Amino acid sequence: MAEPSPLPHELLVRVEAFAPNPGDLAALPEIPAGSIPGWDGAGVVLEPAADGAGPQVGDRVLFLGLGARGWAQRRAVPHAATAAAPPDAESEHLSTLPVPATSALRALRKLGSILGRRILIVGATSAVGRIAVQLAARSGAHVVAVARDESRHAHLRRLGAHETHADLSSVTSRVHGAIDMIGGQHLVDAYALLESGATVIALGHSAGADERFPYGAFIADPKTSVRSITTFFLGSEPGLADEMAYLAADRQLQVGDIDTRPWTELATWIEHGTHHPSGRVVFRVDHGLPFPNTHKQGTGRERSALLKE
Repeated sequence: MAEPSPLPHELLVRVEAFAPNPGDLAALPEIPAGSIPGWDGAGVVLEPAADGAGPQVGDRVLFLGLGARGWAQRRAVPHAATAAAPPDAESEHLSTLPVPATSALRALRKLGSILGRRILIVGATSAVGRIAVQLAARSGAHVVAVARDESRHAHLRRLGAHETHADLSSVTSRVHGAIDMIGGQHLVDAYALLESGATVIALGHSAGADERFPYGAFIADPKTSVRSITTFFLGSEPGLADEMAYLAADRQLQVGDIDTRPWTELATWIEHGTHHPSGRVVFRVDHGLPFPNTHKQGTGRERSALLKE
């Protein structure tokens, strides 16, 4: 691939690590040949943005965006979607944060004040769910975590969950808000548990099934009026850089086990299945590969990027 040529509002980043997200993987069959996938990643700034804004040369950063194309050695990314991280933060850890942690934080903020309120998190052992449990507990919520694998319920309680359930059938009290990463019948059941004025945020659809609401599900009474189901698209949300910086600086945030692999194993990993039950698979980007002569004879910006390597 040709060296990136940053626009005035873009930084040139040396990518050190990335952690594929479910959305990245689901989109692969539709991406044209020759495209670079990847919503997010982490690395170090090689060149600052020409407009003077954002992180500077040498800053450790994490980035997020539809056009990020992070599965590469160097990327040009907008400074509005790039956050500076502590200089001693590990890129492998930072690469697990942009999409999952920012999704969890943004979802909880959309629920409003959750202090002292019951918050339901469906799919609590997912990357988003794990972060949501921690942030909700810190915010004073009574966290009701739902995860099919009961062997991981003790871990969810250590993260801050007050209740753990293998499925929604054992949740008997209504909730002020819910975040659902599964979809299908889980979303239908989560909606049925909402109290008056409450909201469920649909963040995922790993169930691969339709949501079929029974007749009467939307008929309100004094206990169930003004309930809602909503979604949001992370790529179009404003202010993501500040939230990523906040999450990157959080030393207590637990992202689960990190299985680090060389990025040369990416294709094999995808071909053989991507399941990793207890954490995230992170790919460490290799910068020792030789570059084609066409790159070495490129523009001044390209030669500058190579010299900085």
